Amino acid sequence: MKILFVIDSLYTSNNGTSVSAQRFASELVKRGHRVRALCSDRPKNGETIGSERDFVCGVLHLPIVQPLCEKHDFRYANIRKPLIRKACDWADIVHIYVPFGISVACISYCHETGKPVTAAFHVQPENITSSLGLGKVRWANEMLYSLFRKIAYNRVTHVHAPSEFIAGQMRQRNYTAKLHVISNGIHRAFIDAGKRKRVQALMGQCDKNDGLIRIMMIGRLSREKRQDVIIDAVRLSKYADRIQLVFAGRGPKYEEYVAQSRALAHAPEFVFLEREQLIEQLLKTDLYVHASDMEIEAISCIEAFATGLVPIIANSKESATPQFALDERSLFEAGNPRSLAEKIDYWLDHSEERKKMEQRYADQGEKYSLKRSVNLFEQMLYAAIDDCELSNDRTKHDAPQLKINRKKKATA
Repeated sequence: MKILFVIDSLYTSNNGTSVSAQRFASELVKRGHRVRALCSDRPKNGETIGSERDFVCGVLHLPIVQPLCEKHDFRYANIRKPLIRKACDWADIVHIYVPFGISVACISYCHETGKPVTAAFHVQPENITSSLGLGKVRWANEMLYSLFRKIAYNRVTHVHAPSEFIAGQMRQRNYTAKLHVISNGIHRAFIDAGKRKRVQALMGQCDKNDGLIRIMMIGRLSREKRQDVIIDAVRLSKYADRIQLVFAGRGPKYEEYVAQSRALAHAPEFVFLEREQLIEQLLKTDLYVHASDMEIEAISCIEAFATGLVPIIANSKESATPQFALDERSLFEAGNPRSLAEKIDYWLDHSEERKKMEQRYADQGEKYSLKRSVNLFEQMLYAAIDDCELSNDRTKHDAPQLKINRKKKATA
């Protein structure tokens, strides 16, 4: 199967949507599919997501929003219609990642030519409005949900929803496509690291002996991720003099968080790590905190608990992440530093209970393997192709019918 991924910014590691696209493409190529991207950027190391060259359309420069987009490692793609036609004509199926200009143009072209097209819901409207200081303004969020529905998601028949939470949000707002709840999935290396950690614990091995308590969060340094709540919570903790915070990510709030942290006993470490380095850091960590107010899934939280960390998660109504908590001890009141400090202190006070729960959380990681997610994603693509062929037959469309080799079709 020839699969075209349409995504504005692909080659960045500071954006969960881009990372998910890269991982899915890699796994699909291993299964014998051909994957190419229609995107704005080229990989810095020269390695594309597939074995063939991408369709690179360049960056669309928007003077007013460009500086903010670049702080978030995001760039809009140019809408070059000849390239869109060439890319879509190459593919057996087109899959769009974000509901912006180039994706909307691709959906329109696919409709004109009878090409099957699917979509993924990776951009939560609250993520956009939060960057503008409007994250809690209901009308602004509802306006974006309505816009996305009209220009993209109600124009395709199958949509990948990374969590049941966001699928529910879409159903409430009359999104009519068939929703496939599929985790973005985590690399096997995180699950294997959790198993190694368990073996080392049983053997009494421990690499940490500096006396510090390491608490980590992975995510962009942006308003909605709420690293500020973690900083304030550490200041309130009775273990404040021993806690070393580690923030893995980049973003526009970096300088503000550095200034806010000056009162802490230990200055936070701000790092940006590749996968193996991230795993190494997680294995040295004592607790993982995910303080974000808004999340479609929070794959970084899954990666953390898969390595054997107890998470403490903001219990936000606009976030899917609370679904991962095994009990109330791993939830705190969103935006409340004192509530978070109490949960941090509880888990640090009860080290034996924490060790027991680390194993239970690590076991949960297996449910979110990338292999399982791509199995389900493949099934969605095949279903979309079948639906499109039936529709083309009924309307006697002139476009040639697709001949898809299904020998490699996987089962969940």
